[in-house]
Amino acid sequence: MRLLLIPALALTLATPALADWQETLDAAKGQTVYWNAWGGDARTNAFIAWVGAETDRLYGVKVEQVKLSDTAEAVSRVISEKSAGQDTGGSVDMIWINGPNFLSMKEKGLLHGPFVADLPNAQYLDLSATSPASVDFTTPVEGFESPWRLAKFNFSYDSARVSDLPADMAGWVDWAAAHPGRLTHPNPANFMGATFLKQALIELAPDPAVLQQPVTDETFATTTAPLWAWYDALRPNLWRKGESFPENESVQQQMLNDGEVDIAMSFDPASTAAAIEQGLLPETARVFVPKDGSIGNISFVAIPYNAAHAAGAEVVANFLLDPATQAHMQDITVLGSFAVLDPAKLDDAAKASFAALPSAPALPALADLGPTLLEPHASWMTRLTEEWAKRYTK
Repeated sequence: MRLLLIPALALTLATPALADWQETLDAAKGQTVYWNAWGGDARTNAFIAWVGAETDRLYGVKVEQVKLSDTAEAVSRVISEKSAGQDTGGSVDMIWINGPNFLSMKEKGLLHGPFVADLPNAQYLDLSATSPASVDFTTPVEGFESPWRLAKFNFSYDSARVSDLPADMAGWVDWAAAHPGRLTHPNPANFMGATFLKQALIELAPDPAVLQQPVTDETFATTTAPLWAWYDALRPNLWRKGESFPENESVQQQMLNDGEVDIAMSFDPASTAAAIEQGLLPETARVFVPKDGSIGNISFVAIPYNAAHAAGAEVVANFLLDPATQAHMQDITVLGSFAVLDPAKLDDAAKASFAALPSAPALPALADLGPTLLEPHASWMTRLTEEWAKRYTK
C-alpha cells in the first residue's frame, strides 16, 4: 500500500528503495541528528537552525549543529570510534564534508550508503556520471554523499576604492606591486587560502589536465613550478609582506570592510550581497571572477557508517533537496547560496519560486560567474598546502 502514497514521478526512479521511504520516516521520528558542519558563517548557522526547526515540525527530526573549525575534526572522531570497535551508535550523524575528507572516508569504508538514490527528492538532481552532483574533487560520489549547495570561488572588492582589477591570477603580481600591502589571502591551512592557491595553480599549470589525476612527485614538481615562481613574485607586496595571513575568509572580509585590504574572497557568490545587507561590507562592494572562470563545486553532506541516527540524517538530506528548501536557501535575505537542482527537472511552480527571488546590486547572476573550473584531485590540495607551509612559514 505504501506505493500509493508516493508521487508517480518518484516511482520512475527506484521504486523498491523509494517504496521504503515511509519506513525511513518512521525510524527517524524522534531522532536528533548531530550535523557536524563548519561553524564560521553566521548565516549558514542560522540556515541550519531553520532546517532543524522545519524537519522537527514536519517529521519529528531535530537537528543539532556541531560547529567545526575543520571538517577533519569530525572525520577523526569517526576514525577513533572505528578503532575502538564502535560500529554502531556513533556520535557523528551527518557531516558537511569536503572532497579530501570524503575521499579519505570513502577509501576507509567509513560512509553509510549508498543512499542518495533512495531519497525522494533525488528526482530533482542530475545524477549522470559526470555531473557536478556525481563527482567530488574527481572522486565519484556513487551515492555516498548528497548535494545541498553550490559553491564557486570569487573575489569581492569595494568599487568606490578599486577599479583596476586583474583579469586573471597572473595579473595579481603587477596589481600587488602597484598596490603594496592591499592584497592578502587566508592561511592555506584554511580551505579558502588553499583555494586561492589552487585557482592560480589551474591557471598557471603547463598541463591542467594532470590535476585531475592523483598527484605524483614528478607531476607535482613540474606542474607547481610556475605557481611558486608566481607566488615568489607576489609575496613581497602582500599585506604584511606575506609574513602573516588572516585566519579565514570572515576575518579577511572584516579587513576589507575596515579598509585594511582591498580584496576579499569567498566560495559563495552571494556572500558579498549578504554582507552588505548585514552591514558587514559597504554598499559599494561588488563581486568579480577571473575572466576564464573559477573553481566551483557542490557542497555535500555524508553520513558515517556508524551514525546513531542514520534514518534521521537521510530525512534531513532529503529535506535539503526539496525545491522549496533550495529556493529558501537561495533567497539573498536568507543565505543566497545557489541551488544544486537541475532546472530542467523542476515543475512550473518550483521554477516560479526561484524566478521570484529578490536580487541585489552585488548579487551576480549565475551566467556572470563564467565557466566552472574543475577542482583538482584531492591529493593535490594536501601536497600543495604542505609545500606552501614548507616554503613560506618559519
